[in-house]
Amino acid sequence: MVCHLKDSFRVAMGEKYASPAGSWLQRTFIKWVALHTPLQWPPGVPTRPEIEQGRGGTPPAEWESDRAELVELIDGFRERRAFAEHPAFGKLSRSEWLIWGYRHVDHHLRQFGV
Repeated sequence: MVCHLKDSFRVAMGEKYASPAGSWLQRTFIKWVALHTPLQWPPGVPTRPEIEQGRGGTPPAEWESDRAELVELIDGFRERRAFAEHPAFGKLSRSEWLIWGYRHVDHHLRQFGV
């Protein structure tokens, strides 16, 4: 999960490629629900193969270095002013990207009971 989050933040910052997968429904309604409602993200939603563990995602190395690198990426992400397009949601404002970052990390922390 830590490596998946690192890869996801790299995609957001344009440092890693993730293939586009957005339909009109994902880029409008699902994007709005995911970013602007208090509903928790459901488990099991497929991710892009480039950031999925066991497929194209970065494999784990050492816990402490992976964790520290994720913290650095989050710090850089929150200071950032320009972002790439989201693979499923398309163009997001800076505010929407920050909401996405929080919600994505929260989703995975809840997934593992943290």
